[in-house]
Amino acid sequence: MKKHRPPAGLINHSDRGSQYCSRDYQALLTKHQMRPSMSRKGNCYDNAPAESFFSTIKTELIYLQRYKTREEARKAVFEYIEIFYNRKRLHQSLGYLSPKEYLEEHRKSKKQKVNSKVQTLASTA
Repeated sequence: MKKHRPPAGLINHSDRGSQYCSRDYQALLTKHQMRPSMSRKGNCYDNAPAESFFSTIKTELIYLQRYKTREEARKAVFEYIEIFYNRKRLHQSLGYLSPKEYLEEHRKSKKQKVNSKVQTLASTA
């Protein structure tokens, strides 16, 4: 924390391991104005989506190159997420659509349902 000096309000997510639940660790978070966040008790899958994303970005981007500066790394991560991951990368959990395509399909479907209801109401009036 001395080296990186995270900003006040940083959310520190962890599992419910005894080291993270300890008074000393919690006091350290409080001292540095961090907010603790933990998985629910007995739910090992609580953090699975985040863990999966971090594994993916490390495998597909981070481990493939060395960054000369933090700014270079920050820019590469931003471009990966905003340009590739959200707009182009196909996601198995989304039926092999990109998040952007999935959202567009969801919006179209929702709009079609609303239009169908309006037509039904208009024909019964």
